[in-house]
Amino acid sequence: MTLKRGFRNVYDLNIHLVLVTKYRKKVISKAMLNRLSEIFESTCHKWRCELVEFNGEPDHVHLLINFPPDVEVSKLVNNLKTVSSRLIRKDFSQELAQVYSKPVFWSGAYFVASCGGVTVEQLKTYVEQQHSPDD
Repeated sequence: MTLKRGFRNVYDLNIHLVLVTKYRKKVISKAMLNRLSEIFESTCHKWRCELVEFNGEPDHVHLLINFPPDVEVSKLVNNLKTVSSRLIRKDFSQELAQVYSKPVFWSGAYFVASCGGVTVEQLKTYVEQQHSPDD
């Protein structure tokens, strides 16, 4: 586990994020996936986050992101979706115009889950085993 240090904190916060294309259309090509990787890497860097892993299929992408505790996950996700949608629609306008009649790319919804080095059960057991004060 690699711990990061802030001004008054030590942390290791990770999320697994899944973004799905609008109407689950299979529009993501290999070139688009490579460009999305660059966009997400750059956007994460601007938010002081790290894109740990990225991959995808024709209708969705998976991101593993490490982030500091002062970053709001919902704002980060919305920014990732907004920036990537705008740039992908600009860079691949002809391909996407054949599929979408409106300026869309991502579905409005997304999946996000916290993830770490231990399971919830392991953490629960650890907390239960802590010694409470006697008095």
